[in-house]
Amino acid sequence: MNLLRSFFKGKTAPKDVQTSDIDRSRPNPTTPYFVVGDLHGTLDLLEHILEQIDHVIGTLELRDPKLVFVGDYIDRGQSSAAVLTRLHELNKEFPENVTCILGNHEQMMLDFLDAPEARHARWFRNGATETLASFGILIPFETEWATTANSIAEELRSQLGDEMEDWLRNLPASVSSGNLMITHAGVDPGRAINDQSSRVLLWGHPEFLTRGRTDGQWVAHGHTIMERAVCEDGRISVDTGGYATGCLTAAVVLPDGTVEFLQTTQPRQTG
Repeated sequence: MNLLRSFFKGKTAPKDVQTSDIDRSRPNPTTPYFVVGDLHGTLDLLEHILEQIDHVIGTLELRDPKLVFVGDYIDRGQSSAAVLTRLHELNKEFPENVTCILGNHEQMMLDFLDAPEARHARWFRNGATETLASFGILIPFETEWATTANSIAEELRSQLGDEMEDWLRNLPASVSSGNLMITHAGVDPGRAINDQSSRVLLWGHPEFLTRGRTDGQWVAHGHTIMERAVCEDGRISVDTGGYATGCLTAAVVLPDGTVEFLQTTQPRQTG
């Protein structure tokens, strides 16, 4: 099913919101945004959330909606290869409306491809087994990692293909609209929003979740699993651990400051 086609094609940009109508204490992107949390190889949850997004776009007759995925498309879940293919296709078909942000798990995989012998351990211990299996590649016992890393990297590069690898290497670290920034892990709350290091955007900052901003900027992010989706203190947190809980979250952020959450299921008990 080719979801989203009827709503992304032919839509015009919304009219400018009057400055007097804007509540600066709320996120105010210039157009509607859907921000989807960490997927981690869960194709079924991705398709489910796309159905919900498609329904909202049509019901509200939203114009020029933007769909942003916050990274961590691979590892832990069983369908990493299929998730990458689906997102790549969406991005190619709707380049002006669909953005995929680089996550730290994609970066770990790219680091591994660049230096297999030196960089394999970190990725192999953080979900690579499931990702490689989705490409038909098996990881040996840990004692054999170092001696097989190069051959595994060659096989993975072959399975990915040049186009997919180039796409992954060129994913942005963030996107911004109005006073809303969307990135993978968060920002340094003590630095200007346009003066953030790529490492912090990718891996996070120790004060991000405890120290609010004072400049009216909002940051939508994934990376850190939350018990519930959050919109407070300048943060919109959308990682609800879908691969483990079955609850994938997408934030709907409208230009008037409205923020609502779509979810695939209610969170289920995990322990």
